[in-house]
Amino acid sequence: MDDVIAVIKDQIAKNPVLLYMKGTPQFPQCGFSAQVVEAMTSVGKPFAYVNILEAPEIRQNLKEFANWPTFPQLWISGELVGGCDIVMEMYRSGQLKELVDGAAVEGDA
Repeated sequence: MDDVIAVIKDQIAKNPVLLYMKGTPQFPQCGFSAQVVEAMTSVGKPFAYVNILEAPEIRQNLKEFANWPTFPQLWISGELVGGCDIVMEMYRSGQLKELVDGAAVEGDA
């Protein structure tokens, strides 16, 4: 378990914008992941992703690490933003674009 947590921490640290999702951005495997991918694509900045269906050990341990029981999970600048409902609300208000733009600038520096 410690090894898996180390992998999760490394993924979050190395990717300014990271989406843990079911499936891939090209082929989401659940409606919630599809909605978040659509919002992220609309923001227009690249983002990394981890397909938790292909990584069951990450899927299980991330729930405990993040203290967030559901997927997808969006992480920006090392912080958990939330799941589908929160991301969609932020997208509609314009907050998501601001947050992603800020993370992209940090990551580019």
